[in-house]
Amino acid sequence: MARLSVNVDHVATLRQARGIDEPDPVWAAVLAEKAGADGIIVHLREDRRHIQDRDLKVLRQVVKGRLNMEMAATEEMLGIAATVGPDLCTLVPERRQELTTEGGLEVKGHLEAVKQAVAKLNGAGIQVSLFIDPHPEQVKAAHLAGAQVVELHTGTYANAGDEATLKKHLDAIEDAARLAARLNIKVAAGHGLNLRNVGPLLKLPEIEEYSIGHSIVARALFVGMEQAVGEMLALVRQSAAPRAAEAPRRRL
Repeated sequence: MARLSVNVDHVATLRQARGIDEPDPVWAAVLAEKAGADGIIVHLREDRRHIQDRDLKVLRQVVKGRLNMEMAATEEMLGIAATVGPDLCTLVPERRQELTTEGGLEVKGHLEAVKQAVAKLNGAGIQVSLFIDPHPEQVKAAHLAGAQVVELHTGTYANAGDEATLKKHLDAIEDAARLAARLNIKVAAGHGLNLRNVGPLLKLPEIEEYSIGHSIVARALFVGMEQAVGEMLALVRQSAAPRAAEAPRRRL
């Protein structure tokens, strides 16, 4: 059965807009887990634009499921991760001027550096996921780097402007997921996913987890955090039944 992890960064974004102590992303995480979320995700950025060090430390104390710390592979973040001890660290690219993560980590071009970061985190007892574009070469590089998980970047799929483009990106995600599974790497997917576009991905049995944040937090403004998480969770859970009976899949 596929899992749902909820990113609460944008609750912190709203808090930081006023520089006060509410809304608290920790409370959002508690409500998300109460609604059935399997895990909580936070991105501790170098510029601390939303999640703060305090948030990560408190979340480590209260999160009952899996705590996933998104981070750049810097010495500062590696040290923080080793101290706090999240269950999983997802290495992502990071640029100060971006609004949000714009693409996958370039693993192939920085293989040795990524491999060293993975080894340090594994040495601290932390599993590692690499946030990558759904390209075969990046999947193979993630395998060489020793990652336990890849999270496939679904942003280009989510932003596809027409059916032909959407199918092209969906096919790329499917091929990357199948390759990762053959290499014994667990597969997650995330970025830009919502109730309207996640459906086709739910038919891919290799994807074990969905990382969704912005659309859930946006929905929560109108219906509350528990209902917003529950709606997405129900959709993800419904995907389990028809997977085995789906039509023959494309051949690679």
